[in-house]
Amino acid sequence: MARARRYVAYYRVSTGRQRLSGLGLDAQREAAHAYIASNPGRLVAEYSEALSGRKNDRPKLDAAIRTCRLFRATLVIARLDRLSRNLEMISRLMESGLEFVAVDFPHANRFTIHILAAVAEYESNLNSERMKVVLAAAKARGALLGRQRRNVTRAFPPGSNSASN
Repeated sequence: MARARRYVAYYRVSTGRQRLSGLGLDAQREAAHAYIASNPGRLVAEYSEALSGRKNDRPKLDAAIRTCRLFRATLVIARLDRLSRNLEMISRLMESGLEFVAVDFPHANRFTIHILAAVAEYESNLNSERMKVVLAAAKARGALLGRQRRNVTRAFPPGSNSASN
């Protein structure tokens, strides 16, 4: 009897706000679970994080890869751009021999994965350039950019200052 396949799911959103809303993670989780249901096996672990797809330092992805190696599992991601928007990182992952599948294109071969990864990286670079132009225009109009700190005096309960001495 053949051994049941094992899967490790990895989900990524780009910002903490997206993580708090849960919508992006829920959609990725549903896609991964649907794939696993149609390709019988056992989900060994799930990992999620909120980091830019351009960053290579991803603790949860590293943990997912270690778990895949430990259980000889397939890494399941909802979309290739959720794994990374960095062609070099995806190429290294492919060269490592780790088996992974992007649910949105499950029958992709090495060639198509390279093309899709290159397109995702290009799209990320375009978005970055567009955002720089938008922010420069806003700054030129006098808009305050970034998180604004409030100038608030902290009030402590009576006697709290003397109690800490």
